[in-house]
Amino acid sequence: MSARGSTGTSARAGTGRRVLLDGRPVTLAERPLKGGGEASVYPVEGEPGIVVKLYRERPGPEQERRLTRMLAMSPLGDRPVDSNQAPELAWPTALARSPEGVFLGYAMRRFGEPQHVQLVGLFTRSQRLRLFPERADWRFLLGVAWNLAFMTARMHHEGLVVGDFSSSNVVVDRNGFVTFLDCDSIAFTDRETRESFPCLMHTTDYSAPERQAGGPASTESDDFALSVLVYQLLAVGNHPFGGVPHDSQEDSTVKDNIAASISYVVRPEKVVVPRGIIDPTVLPPGLLTLARRAFGPGVLDPKARPSAQDWLRALDEERGRVRGCGARPRHSYGSHLTGCPWCARAAAGGQDLFNPPPPRPPAPSAPAPPPPRQAPAAAPAPSGSDSRKLLLVLAVVIAVILLVTVVAAMEG
Repeated sequence: MSARGSTGTSARAGTGRRVLLDGRPVTLAERPLKGGGEASVYPVEGEPGIVVKLYRERPGPEQERRLTRMLAMSPLGDRPVDSNQAPELAWPTALARSPEGVFLGYAMRRFGEPQHVQLVGLFTRSQRLRLFPERADWRFLLGVAWNLAFMTARMHHEGLVVGDFSSSNVVVDRNGFVTFLDCDSIAFTDRETRESFPCLMHTTDYSAPERQAGGPASTESDDFALSVLVYQLLAVGNHPFGGVPHDSQEDSTVKDNIAASISYVVRPEKVVVPRGIIDPTVLPPGLLTLARRAFGPGVLDPKARPSAQDWLRALDEERGRVRGCGARPRHSYGSHLTGCPWCARAAAGGQDLFNPPPPRPPAPSAPAPPPPRQAPAAAPAPSGSDSRKLLLVLAVVIAVILLVTVVAAMEG
C-alpha cells in the first residue's frame, strides 16, 4: 500500500507535450500546477477550466479500466446544488492518451486559488487571513466541518469510499463548500459489472491503525479521517494526535501516536503538547464527546467510531447556537462557553487567531538635520563711486603735504 508524502521520479510524459483527451488534441502547459509521488497535474493551454493529471509511472490496465468505469458513472448526480456551488467531486471527465494512443492519465475540472483553497489553508492563522479575509471565523470553520461531514455521508450512501482522505485532498471555496480531489483513488464497486476497485493510497496523519497496517479502505477508515479533520477545523488547526508521549524515548510522530492510541484530547496526562495548543473544551460538549469516542476507543475499534452521520447531526445542532463576540470582530464561539475564548487567549499574550494585528502607529519622523555651518562672509569689493572718493581723499592729502613742504622751505 502506498502512502502520501513520498517523492518520485520526474514525469515521463514531458511538459508542454500534446496529449489527446478522448481523441481531442490539446497542449499542456510547460510547468505543472502540483506534483507528488504518484502524478503531476498540468494546466491545458487555452482552456483554463480544466487540468490533466499525468501519472509518473506508466499506469497499468487496471487503472485505465478504473477510470473508464468512472467515466460511465454520475456520482451525486441526483442531488440538486446551489447554482453558485462548484461540483462536489473533481470527477474524471476524459482519458488522456499520447498521440500514439498510450494511456497517460485523465482530465478533470480545475480547482485552484483564489476560487478554491486546500482545506489545510484553514489550519494556520496567516493562511486564513490571506485566503479568507473577513470570513474565516469559528462559525465559518464549523460550517465547513458540517459540509465535510455531509459530503462524506453522501459518498458513503452511494457506495464510495474516499480512502485517501486528508486536508490536501479537499478544497474549500469562499462560501465554505467543499470539493474532493484525486477521485481516481476512490474505492468503489461498479454497479454494472460488480467489479471492485480498491483505494491503495493513504495519508499517514489521517490513517487509522488498520490502514497503516495495510488493511483496505472502508467507511470506518473514512470516519476516522473525518473525525481528525473536523477536530482540526474546530480547534483551529491543532491535530488531535500531536505532541510527544511522556514515556517516549525519542521524537514521536503523529503516525506513531495514532498507532499507539495516544491523543491529548482523551489522555492529556500522557502527552507533552506543544505550547499554545487550543484546549479541547473549546468544542461544544456534544462534539467533544464524539471526538473522545473517535480518539479513544474508536482508534483501535472501527465500530466504536462516530460515523459521518453522527458528526453531521451533532454539527447541525451547533450551527444555530454559535455566539458572536461583542468585543472583537471575527470572534465567534460555542454557546456552552461563558466568554469568548479567543479574546481570553489574546489577552493572555497569545495571537488573535482570527483578526489581523492592529496597524502599527506611524514611526516618529526624524528631526530635521541642523543647517550647515555658514562660512565667514568675504569683505565686499569696493564699488566704482567708493573708488573715486578714495582717490580724491588721497589727492587732497598729497596736496596738503606738498603745501606744507613748500612753506617750510620758504621760511628756511
